[in-house]
Amino acid sequence: MTDVTAATPDDQLDLRGTPCPINFIRTKLRLQQMAAGALLEVWLDPGEPIEQVPDSLTMAGYPIEHLAAVDQGYFVLQVRKPAANADA
Repeated sequence: MTDVTAATPDDQLDLRGTPCPINFIRTKLRLQQMAAGALLEVWLDPGEPIEQVPDSLTMAGYPIEHLAAVDQGYFVLQVRKPAANADA
């Protein structure tokens, strides 16, 4: 994970209020629909979502580029679709 200022995402997905593992599945499906190299911004709740989704995405081969808490009580995660992804 890169600890730099967030880049402008190509798409955004608000998954606040969405339980695990549905939030991971929706994130992965959206990434599979995006072009290679595209950046997706995902909004996640604290607790299990922010603890599980980044690790699950990393294990699935999607690099996390930015992760930060927002004052309003949620987290902003930016993940990039790799240039070469099997989409398995």
